[in-house]
Amino acid sequence: MSFWIVTDVGSDMSLDFYRRYEKLAVLPMPYRVDGVEKLYHVEDEGSLAEFYADLRAEKVATTAQVTVDSAFNKFEELVTQGEDVLYIGLSGGLSGTVQSVQTAREMALEKYPQAKIAVVDSLLASGGQSLIIYYALKLRSEGKSLDETVQWLVNNRQRIISWFTVDDLNFLFRGGRVSRTSALLGSVMRIKPIMHVSEEGKLVPRDKTTGRKRALKALADKVIELSNPKAGQMVFISHGDCLEDAQYLAGLVKEGLPGVAGIEFFTLGTIIGAHAGPGTVAVFFMGDKR
Repeated sequence: MSFWIVTDVGSDMSLDFYRRYEKLAVLPMPYRVDGVEKLYHVEDEGSLAEFYADLRAEKVATTAQVTVDSAFNKFEELVTQGEDVLYIGLSGGLSGTVQSVQTAREMALEKYPQAKIAVVDSLLASGGQSLIIYYALKLRSEGKSLDETVQWLVNNRQRIISWFTVDDLNFLFRGGRVSRTSALLGSVMRIKPIMHVSEEGKLVPRDKTTGRKRALKALADKVIELSNPKAGQMVFISHGDCLEDAQYLAGLVKEGLPGVAGIEFFTLGTIIGAHAGPGTVAVFFMGDKR
């Protein structure tokens, strides 16, 4: 029997990607812009241009995790229809979302003891989270069970590699990801950080360069160097309202890895976008280890 896969908007899943699959649900997450509370759904992709305009106008955006009620309501909706559920969540190293969802799972199992609900911390975010969901969807389509899919996710999540650069370090400073000094120096000297998501699912600065094109080339070099297999795999690219830069990166990746199966583009949603800011570009792919 097939099972449902549920995730959250921390995955930055595009509406196009979402609509390709059955039995796939994406939980919304709350955020605020200048104190006005909103809720971001996967269907709200069309509102992102306005969101990024607000960020560029220096409006302050803050985020919150998936609520316990939201997760419980979705679990209750599905298990009362006799469905098994696999939740693949935003990294616990970046958000309390997985903890909220675990609480919702315990509540659902207390009320519906016969239910089968699994929760997996992807230890990823944005397109990396969507990429591991892509593999879970593929396994499900091949007839793998929920338990087999969970085992694959746990065994292989460290093989999903994430590298990214930001255009404005002040957004990472506001979120406590870099120091004020780093943000100030980066702005003055046009320093572009090269960062990755660690084994613990946290953002870690690894390198830096000057200039936008050099930063994008550094990301492409990581894909070319670290990807495994070199041919036949999907590469996901997320961007903070800068599609042309994402396409430039994709061109570099295709040039260095002509055997890549395909490249998907995603716009950073309000949750990741609020912390990374406009101009962020991130690339996600399969390798041996992070």
